[in-house]
Amino acid sequence: MRIPFGKPCIGKEEIDSVLHVMEGPILVHGPIASEFENSFAEFTGAPYSISTSSCTAGMHLVYFSLGYGPGDEVIVSAQTHIATAHAVELTGAKAVFVDAEDEFGNIDVKCIERSINSRTRAIAVVHYLGVPADMKKIICIAKKYNLFVVEDCALAPGAKLENLHVGLHGDVGVFSFYPIKHLTTAEGGMVITKHEELATKIRHLRAFGVNRNHGERKIPGLYDCTQLGFNYRMSEIHAAIGVVQMKKLPKFLEKRRENYECLKTLLKDLSKTRILPQPVDDNITSSHYCLGLILDEEIRAMRPFIMSSLGEKGIGSSIYYPSPVPRMSYYRNKYGYDSEQFKSAESISDSIISLPIGPHLSDKDMFTISEELKTTWRDANV
Repeated sequence: MRIPFGKPCIGKEEIDSVLHVMEGPILVHGPIASEFENSFAEFTGAPYSISTSSCTAGMHLVYFSLGYGPGDEVIVSAQTHIATAHAVELTGAKAVFVDAEDEFGNIDVKCIERSINSRTRAIAVVHYLGVPADMKKIICIAKKYNLFVVEDCALAPGAKLENLHVGLHGDVGVFSFYPIKHLTTAEGGMVITKHEELATKIRHLRAFGVNRNHGERKIPGLYDCTQLGFNYRMSEIHAAIGVVQMKKLPKFLEKRRENYECLKTLLKDLSKTRILPQPVDDNITSSHYCLGLILDEEIRAMRPFIMSSLGEKGIGSSIYYPSPVPRMSYYRNKYGYDSEQFKSAESISDSIISLPIGPHLSDKDMFTISEELKTTWRDANV
């Protein structure tokens, strides 16, 4: 691909940082992971930051830490990656899906309360494509029913509401460092929270549930296992990449914003489409993951042709996300599916083309994407 949808922006600094770790004696349980955690905490303003092996592992740790299991329910946006729901299901609890709203694709706040019952324990909020959800209303609902709030921030580092980073409005936020995200550690995740007790518990659970991690042991090798836990730690090698990426993140975010605004302007007159908007409120900051181009219903069937045409011209695209999660086979077979409950999520999933705006791309690339799309429109007589 001349213009790939996503590409990790790895330079000599990251390579040197990894080599430095590999030449040393510590590959896990070391100071680099702590440095990365501290850097991420400083960037977000989080009191506590815990690195994990992935975003999914981080979310699973949160629910496991809270003791959720069979009989418990967590409200989850239907418009998200399957990991948001899987993290709930892996504890034995049930993911209860709520439709998205049309404008930004975030969870429809109006639908949340009707899904709450005596078994509901938490609300999992997804900041879709980096646009913050309406956390004020969500927190009000959570307080009314005494519910825990988990923010899935996989696509949202740098996103803020009223100058407060996402992940800190609720009780906990979880981030992803997959290769094509805003920053990468090759693979990895981060949990941030304002709750000290929860942070301490997650730190221990990510390392088997032992009562003293390496840095806490006065006598090497002496510890006790006080609870069931996992091996969900981030290695020093992954963290070494993250430390360097954190220094580059502000520029990455600015370039994403510039690319989004450029491509949005170039595509504003593309017929029979709309662009998922970014907030215009000065109190809301998006992290601009991609540009969501929504096809009108009459041309939705053309999506495979459009994406294949782009691919043949060396332009990458994607679909975020290919289906409302409750329509995916696993969840459909387990719980059944009522399309009337998820009309907005279906509409977005079935009509979106996700276009690249990452920092690996230039203004010229945005122009190329625009021109090739317009050519495709002409060829197809749209």
